[in-house]
Amino acid sequence: MAKIFLYDEFNPEDNAMLQALYSRSPESVEEHVNKVRQTGSGKFMERFYVGYGHMSIADCGSTTLFIENISILADKAIQDWPLYSGQETSTRYVDMSKQPIIDPINTTASQKILSDWMTFYISSQERVREHLRQKYPRQPNEDEKVYEKAIGARSFDIMRGFLPAGITTQLSWHTNLRQAWDKLSILRYWPLPEVKDAANGMLEKLKEKYPHSFSHNLYEEQEKWRQEIFSKYSYYHQPKTSVFSYSTNISNEELLKYQDIISTRPQKTNLPQFLAELGWITFDFLLDYGSFRDIQRHRNGVCRMPLLTTELGFQQWYLDQLPDDLRSAALSLIEKQKTAIDALAAPAEIKQYYISLGFNVSGRVTYALPAAVYVIELRSSKTVHPTLRAVAHKMTAALKVRFPELALHSDLNPDDWDVRRGLQDIIKI
Repeated sequence: MAKIFLYDEFNPEDNAMLQALYSRSPESVEEHVNKVRQTGSGKFMERFYVGYGHMSIADCGSTTLFIENISILADKAIQDWPLYSGQETSTRYVDMSKQPIIDPINTTASQKILSDWMTFYISSQERVREHLRQKYPRQPNEDEKVYEKAIGARSFDIMRGFLPAGITTQLSWHTNLRQAWDKLSILRYWPLPEVKDAANGMLEKLKEKYPHSFSHNLYEEQEKWRQEIFSKYSYYHQPKTSVFSYSTNISNEELLKYQDIISTRPQKTNLPQFLAELGWITFDFLLDYGSFRDIQRHRNGVCRMPLLTTELGFQQWYLDQLPDDLRSAALSLIEKQKTAIDALAAPAEIKQYYISLGFNVSGRVTYALPAAVYVIELRSSKTVHPTLRAVAHKMTAALKVRFPELALHSDLNPDDWDVRRGLQDIIKI
């Protein structure tokens, strides 16, 4: 019978050493625990992980970083990693009106752009809630507190489109020691100075806490190569991005060999991972930056980091949700802000701080079939922001035509009001 042990009292480096000892010794973990307690892990990590390149050892020790007072742009750069795990502040549930804003240009003109966005965001909230109460009156069987939280959440869904991307947020990053170094070693070359500073700050914290696991030598040739890559390819932007298109190298004939699997799959059940060998699906689409942040959360594939510009227009959905008086004011504000942003003397990467989350970006994701089906079905739900949900519906329609025998359990019902949004909270009502 298998013997099971659970040891979770060790720090990440000790935990990594404890697991690494299995690779060179047939002894029980009970014996290894004693070695770790007696000798510690520092020299072990320095010698066998950093010194000799046994990278898998650092996969076995994990830690959590908490990063605060950074812009949404920097937040997305940190999360642009296939093995990222963590959480961030949700603009769909949190009033962002009191958050500081990063203003890298810091001129009278740049300050006014940020101030005008925030004035509209703050001053319009109660008018939007009033409009929503009229549109979706509370029913007799609905709890008043839950109803008001749902109204608040819906208003944030709408007004987040007018938040500048320079608004500050906070996030956590749970990572193993190897991934921390792999990510931060390249994040130091991101085009935004704020991101470079955050990356170096995280490295300093990790070196202080785990000096033996972060004592890597830096080689000029490698550093130069990393710098060149991320100065050119950090952001993806296609000014002629279509509303929606896709391509795939998956053969329907090959897929049909597994018809017993693909046509009978129950709801909320993932396709087996081995179907990933059949190929890839790439989706290109227009999506507002606010909702890009939600699809980026799916990391079992490639999600390109879009450059936020005003070239691709402002997402119409946000405007359609406003009462007539606010819609007119919003249209006037958007045109004025586009002109003011264009006049800023700064590169496109820096101008992102002054562009609101409602502007469209070039969305591009590439998934293997199991991941594509998972993302499509999950993001078709009514609880998903409507602008991303519309993209998930287009993805569903495309796959139904391309692979007619593939069972897809997307929620294709029209968007409607659901007071249960008021229950999606981790704070007691």
